[in-house]
Amino acid sequence: MSHEDTTHGPSPLGDVDADPMHRAVDALAAALHEYVDAAVGVRAEFGAHEADEDPRILALEHRVGTLNGTLFDALHDALGMHPDLTTSVWEPDEADDHDDAEDLPEGTVPAEAFYLGFVVADSPAGASMTLDGVIELLDEAGENAAARLVGGGYHVMEWAASRGLPPGFGDDADEEDDE
Repeated sequence: MSHEDTTHGPSPLGDVDADPMHRAVDALAAALHEYVDAAVGVRAEFGAHEADEDPRILALEHRVGTLNGTLFDALHDALGMHPDLTTSVWEPDEADDHDDAEDLPEGTVPAEAFYLGFVVADSPAGASMTLDGVIELLDEAGENAAARLVGGGYHVMEWAASRGLPPGFGDDADEEDDE
C-alpha cells in the first residue's frame, strides 16, 4: 500500500472501477450471513460463554476480520481512502451520558469512549501464557496508555480492560458492585 500514488493525491479521481469493491462487500456479507447461521446453531447447543469460544465461531470471526481487511485494501487501493469499517458505535442512552462535564476545564470537548479490541487464541500447550493472563497484560497496557493520554493533556475520565465485551462505562450496577 503505497501512499505515493495518484489515489492519495489531492485531485479527484476519474473513472474508478467499483466492481472489486462490490465483490469484497459481497464476500463479507456472505461471511456475515454464515456467521449468523453458525452462531444461532452453536448457541442452540451451548451456553453463551462456550459459544463465544467455539472453534467454528472463532474461525468465522477470523474470516470476517480477514474479509474486512480485504475490503479495506480494495477501498484503499482504488480510492486512497482509509475507511473505518470495523468500529462498533451505539447511540448512547441518556442514562449513559457522563455527568462529569462540569469537572472538565472550560472549552473541553465532551467525552467519547474509545475501544481497542483483540481476538486472542489460546497459546500452545506448555506455553507460559494463558488466556487468563491476557487481561493482566491488557490492564497494564491500559494503565500505560491512560498515563500517556493524561501526559498529552487529555482528561481520562475512565478506562478499563475487559474480556468478552466492551467495558460498561457509566453502568451504575458495576459501580455499586465496586463499592
